Amino acid sequence: MQGLTKEQVDQFNRDGCLALPGVLTEEQVQRVLEHSHHLLDSFDLTNHPMTKFTTGEGHGEGEDHVGDDYFLDSSDKISYFFEEGAIDKDGNLLKEKSKAVNKVGHALHVLDDEFKAISLTERNKAIADSLGFQDPRVLQSMLICKQPEIGGEVPTHQDGTFLYTEPQSAVGFWYALEECTESNGALEFVPGSHKTTPVGKRFVRKENNSGTEFIQIGETYKDPPKDQFKLLNCPAGSLVLIHNSVLHRSNNNTSNKSRFAYTFHVIDGKCSYDHRNWLQVPPSGGTNFTQLRA
Repeated sequence: MQGLTKEQVDQFNRDGCLALPGVLTEEQVQRVLEHSHHLLDSFDLTNHPMTKFTTGEGHGEGEDHVGDDYFLDSSDKISYFFEEGAIDKDGNLLKEKSKAVNKVGHALHVLDDEFKAISLTERNKAIADSLGFQDPRVLQSMLICKQPEIGGEVPTHQDGTFLYTEPQSAVGFWYALEECTESNGALEFVPGSHKTTPVGKRFVRKENNSGTEFIQIGETYKDPPKDQFKLLNCPAGSLVLIHNSVLHRSNNNTSNKSRFAYTFHVIDGKCSYDHRNWLQVPPSGGTNFTQLRA
């Protein structure tokens, strides 16, 4: 099975991000999309803590929710997280539940056959081999919905902040399940920023395991000017590879079209995965991650 060409590897190493159109067939995209809508239509709200999800710091109430038990215990489950704009101050949904979810995660690649089928593939293993992985392991799989009109902004960040290994090894595998454009919140990244911007903070569990926090481990970058970001317009079926240290983001979705994407991360099992990372897989509370193989 062919992985990446030398030219593609060189582009990834140069830019920190690589878009590969047509990795999923139209039939695969349609099947996964239909299944995604079924998940959103059918999940049970009974006893759901109405956890909202945000990526950045300084989001007030939303920042507190990202550390609740529902979030911290989601590494081996299929859990549902709401958009901030979908819930009022009293915890009531402002949209029907299928239109209110920010993302579904974080073990789709293990527990859901449709997502497992596009995650643990010979092609993805070959891609990881092309990038130099010795023992590629899959973790943190997510269906990201970017809902019409309320799909939240994802501020500038680095994936290595959230999935820290020594040395850094995480690569995001990000599949466009719908067309991604400027109007519905397509990905943007700063080419080459992974070479100039080391990861300067980490998102970790608090010492008492009662929540999460950001800790400084180096110099904090300044948010780059807008004109430094490159917009990734992607047709459905594209695969985008994202380096752990490249600066990337996406805008709000203010359009009437959703921007569904499926993403998971691959780390090298030869690297040390820190026990303070927010994502810990039971029963050991650590690093029982799925081997990337078909």
